[in-house]
Amino acid sequence: MKDKIHPKYMETKVTCGCGNTFVTRSTKPELKIDICNACHPFYTGRLKYVDTAGRIERFRSKVSKSGYTSLQKSKKTSSESSAE
Repeated sequence: MKDKIHPKYMETKVTCGCGNTFVTRSTKPELKIDICNACHPFYTGRLKYVDTAGRIERFRSKVSKSGYTSLQKSKKTSSESSAE
């Protein structure tokens, strides 16, 4: 191996958005992550929405105003279905 071309490998403090912290090794002294094993739905078994832009709340407010009428299809009457 050549000397002085490899990055320094050090202990790294990892901080998650949920508040969990742990120490591992990496080439950077500190890492900030959005989701970890303590809050990931695969490991916890709980469903968690990661919504940083507020899209879920905007959708809920839009649907609460108009309802699902735009998503519902009109139902055919029995006379229309027998004519086809």
